[in-house]
Amino acid sequence: MKQHFFPALRLTLASIVVFMGLYTLLIWAIAQAAPNKGKGETVSVNNKVVGYKLEGQNFTEDKYFNSRPSAVGYNAAGSGASNKGPSNPDYLKDVQNRIDTFMVHNPSIKKEDIPSELVTASGSGLDPDLSPQGAYVQVERIAKTRNIPDKKIKALIAQQIQKPLFGLFGPEKVNVLQLNIALDNLQ
Repeated sequence: MKQHFFPALRLTLASIVVFMGLYTLLIWAIAQAAPNKGKGETVSVNNKVVGYKLEGQNFTEDKYFNSRPSAVGYNAAGSGASNKGPSNPDYLKDVQNRIDTFMVHNPSIKKEDIPSELVTASGSGLDPDLSPQGAYVQVERIAKTRNIPDKKIKALIAQQIQKPLFGLFGPEKVNVLQLNIALDNLQ
């Protein structure tokens, strides 16, 4: 028994030191080199923090681009999905309510033209980005509310599109917070 117990104990102690101590220190040291020392990249307007670049926010006014819905109420402390399957009646009712709400605020858009990301929450519930299509479908409402030509808002979206990493990894996307800030600066 001794020949198995002591090597296992040494391996356990070594694992504790490496994975709880050294690994944690390594990750902390890497975070210190990141912007804002690993506490998240803040977005400021007129020296006032208005949000975080990687955290979705709720925009409900018609003069702003809507974000992707959140299953956790945009609370970054509780990131997560609803865990409801696509056939769950409660989930389907939530999606239908989101579709109805979207169509009330965007009456010229047909139901089949609504990108799914505007009525379904992401896996984390905090997705800060939309596809360009998710932004373009909202242009008419925003142009009418702000009295700005559609062309100008479409050009703004085109400027805000972030390309895939190295042109290969991930889809094109638009950060909703940054797009709304640029929209405010447009006027």
